[in-house]
Amino acid sequence: MSAQPTEQSDLTPAPTREVRVGASSAWCVLIAGVIGLLASMTLTVEKIKILLNPSYVPSCNVNPIMSCGSVMTTPQASVLGFPNPLLGIVGFTVVVVTGALAVTKVPLPHWYWAGLDAGILIGAVFVHWLIFQSLYRIGALCPYCMVVWVVTLTLLVVVTSIAFRASLEGSTAVMRLLFQWRWSIAVLWFTGVFLLIMERFWNYWSTLA
Repeated sequence: MSAQPTEQSDLTPAPTREVRVGASSAWCVLIAGVIGLLASMTLTVEKIKILLNPSYVPSCNVNPIMSCGSVMTTPQASVLGFPNPLLGIVGFTVVVVTGALAVTKVPLPHWYWAGLDAGILIGAVFVHWLIFQSLYRIGALCPYCMVVWVVTLTLLVVVTSIAFRASLEGSTAVMRLLFQWRWSIAVLWFTGVFLLIMERFWNYWSTLA
């Protein structure tokens, strides 16, 4: 008698395996994408108004430190020769579409999530450069830009979790530990940036007391 076929585990390679995302992660991707897209669009509109009218005062000019206008008119605001928020509009549009697909339970391949994660990682590196420039070169903060900072780092944690979870079995102990403590690391990052802002502009903050 021929041997009966036995049930086998899923042997689909990780890059082509479809990834189903939990509801909380899916909504987080969608909401973060929408917030980032709105912030980028607002920055773009404000930039256009400044170009049309150099005396225009942006809506996000709160005080001498929290001042979008002081940031928008610097070379750092147009690194590639066009306003940085245009990059945000393109990138966050992709995130919004991805989040909408995830919320509606449309499975996407692991390679897609890995690629999105790589793109967000590049965005996070760019964000850190902008943070340094804002604090130590420009000497001013853009509130809408800061929203993008927070959203980008939040997305990095969430999307990395989605992409990493699909290949968790073959990961190292260090990677599993980082995965386990990912939100604690994110909180430390947010705290660190907040402390840098407080320290950099303490002379101004102290006058408000």
